[in-house]
Amino acid sequence: MTTPLITLDVPYGTGSDPMHLLDIYEDPDRTDDATRAAIILVHGGGWFRGDKAKEKTLASFLVEAGYLVFVPNYRLAPDHIFPAGREDVLAAAEWARASQHAFDRARVAFFGGSAGGNLVVEAAITTGCPAVSWSGIFDLAGIISATDATAAEPTTQDLDAMRSADINQTGRDDAFLRWVILQEVGGDRSALAAASTTPRVTETTGPVYLANSLAEFVPVSDAAALQNALSSAGVASTLQLVPGTHHAEGYLQQALHGSLAFLADALRRPDSKGSPS
Repeated sequence: MTTPLITLDVPYGTGSDPMHLLDIYEDPDRTDDATRAAIILVHGGGWFRGDKAKEKTLASFLVEAGYLVFVPNYRLAPDHIFPAGREDVLAAAEWARASQHAFDRARVAFFGGSAGGNLVVEAAITTGCPAVSWSGIFDLAGIISATDATAAEPTTQDLDAMRSADINQTGRDDAFLRWVILQEVGGDRSALAAASTTPRVTETTGPVYLANSLAEFVPVSDAAALQNALSSAGVASTLQLVPGTHHAEGYLQQALHGSLAFLADALRRPDSKGSPS
């Protein structure tokens, strides 16, 4: 496997917020290759935690597949509620396009899991770029409405002591899911409609690869509803359903092959029948 060249903590955007930093992963032999495609890789963490540093493994797989990879941090709830995270991911993508790094500006995609899976579909809606979303959370208002009989409570898991891929692997936890969603809107239920991704899909949304475990933390019905919305808008999508309770990067080995095949197709150069990179 190619050992990526990693550049850490590069400021993006025009502000001085300490969260506005990104890491760059690339093949050291292709730093001047303007034909390669780029991926904006967005970490998860329920919008309230997480860091770009946890994406080293997935970023390295993407470099091995031929991509230049930008991994941003973004402002977190509850201090920075929707749409702060979305604004930051879009700002990081714009910074990448304006940077001196060599890549094909016409071939950019977004990739993320969990809250990152939500943010990359938000980016696909805004930019029309392709997105790969693992265990994304989309219909925030619908999930809260459907679980109103359950109190919103934080998880009992020691998140700081766990690997990212091991978090929330025990199946449905409506109390924690509700708590996570309400954090993203600062507890303001009136903001849930605006923060819900599914109703805002349009015909200009980029194609989306969705993955979700059948019995995991995020209800599979949420991904299915997003796929229905994409289909109704005439937008291509794939939904991979993974057996078990694994969440997002917990099923990396099962979902990576299909995700890379989707990216290769979505980012293929118009004059190329092979790899996009």
